[in-house]
Amino acid sequence: MTGAVTRKATSDDIEALLRIEERCFDTDRISRRSFRALIARPTAETIVAKEGEAIVGYAMILFRKGTALARLYSIAVDPDAKSRGIGTLLLNAAEQAAFDHDRLLLRLEVREDNERAIALYKRHGYRPIGRWLDYYADHSNALRFEKTLRGGVPLTTSVPYYEQTTDFTCGSACLMMALANYLPKVRLDPVLEIRLWREATTVFMQSGLGGCEPFGLAVAAHEHGLKASIMVSTDELLFLQSVRDPEKRMVMELAQTDFRRRAKVFGIKVRHRGFTMGDIRSALKRGAFAIVLVSGYHMFGKKVPHWVLAHGEDGRHIMIHDPWVEDDVGETVADAANVPIPYAIFDRMARFGASGLRAAVFLEKRTD
Repeated sequence: MTGAVTRKATSDDIEALLRIEERCFDTDRISRRSFRALIARPTAETIVAKEGEAIVGYAMILFRKGTALARLYSIAVDPDAKSRGIGTLLLNAAEQAAFDHDRLLLRLEVREDNERAIALYKRHGYRPIGRWLDYYADHSNALRFEKTLRGGVPLTTSVPYYEQTTDFTCGSACLMMALANYLPKVRLDPVLEIRLWREATTVFMQSGLGGCEPFGLAVAAHEHGLKASIMVSTDELLFLQSVRDPEKRMVMELAQTDFRRRAKVFGIKVRHRGFTMGDIRSALKRGAFAIVLVSGYHMFGKKVPHWVLAHGEDGRHIMIHDPWVEDDVGETVADAANVPIPYAIFDRMARFGASGLRAAVFLEKRTD
């Protein structure tokens, strides 16, 4: 067993970390620039293992903002220090760091042919949650694993996940996931994503591509075979405050007026009040889903409206599929699918703009 100790990494450790990367990985190496950025980032923690004065391994954990989820982004042990328990030491330290950040889950990806690492994770209670084809730069596949750090109850889901392929199709991606859950013949692909976006969007094309609004999402859901209802905190037309172009404003107003008329014709129930956490939890408990408007600022630091799919809860957290994956900061589907959000944080993020707009579209299987 090793006599190594762990501590948080500093920028002075970068040279040693780069040497470990070069010795451990042929592809997908973390660059000097990335190490520097990740060591400094408040939503990441890098831990090094030292034997004497030598750094012999590291683990890097990412913490998704506003969630109870952590991800083991990378872990490596110098080949000369193998079989001395360094991997176990670092994994334990990573789990403790995630626990100290009040994270419920720790997730990771590992090469499908890395039998040594897979055995380590299984010994420490990690369970397989998926497989990702062609994940690495050399086209190798990855296995995804997860461990529950708090509560001990696995938070599994059968709800399919879909990553939006554009900046503006979060709403249609959420609707797709709900459709695929209730209607198994639905195929998740970019063609349907864009089709649903076209059916539910309210933004004038000449001035750029924009997102969906609740009445459009509810109407599209109804037309594709689901039962839909809406809760929105105002009876005014939405997302017009910052629109200066009169032609764009006119088209948006007409589109929203049309959605509202069609919702009335379809008998879609509309409640003009802000939903409560009780409303969301009650819907989830009866097996419904909720496409919920959140502030992108709480999710990825941008003050834009964003839709997520709430599909479950565990007594402390709302479980969501977030169709947006922040590729630029190293996120993968493991950071966005089946993400636990503490109730209080979800309640804060589910508001948009200075008015604190609340909007949710509740979806369930139609029985008629």
